[in-house]
Amino acid sequence: MPLFDIQISQDEPVYVISVVSRLVSLPVWTLRQLDKAGIVRPKRIGKKSRLYSLKDIRRLEYVHYLMEDKHVNIHGIKIIIAKEEE
Repeated sequence: MPLFDIQISQDEPVYVISVVSRLVSLPVWTLRQLDKAGIVRPKRIGKKSRLYSLKDIRRLEYVHYLMEDKHVNIHGIKIIIAKEEE
């Protein structure tokens, strides 16, 4: 018997910052800085709460790779992502 058969769009913001932090192995304060820099734009609920989508999480996995494996800082990541989106 299947438990759930729920389809969630990749763009649907459903993950809170604490869960995303664990999923992508980045501290909450880093996620806030990435939001402030415009690298990832989670949906805001009220003034403080952020909700992330699967698409945001995939981008954060890439950001984590750039930070940890390639030693790129937030400013560099912003430039890399901007170039890739052109």
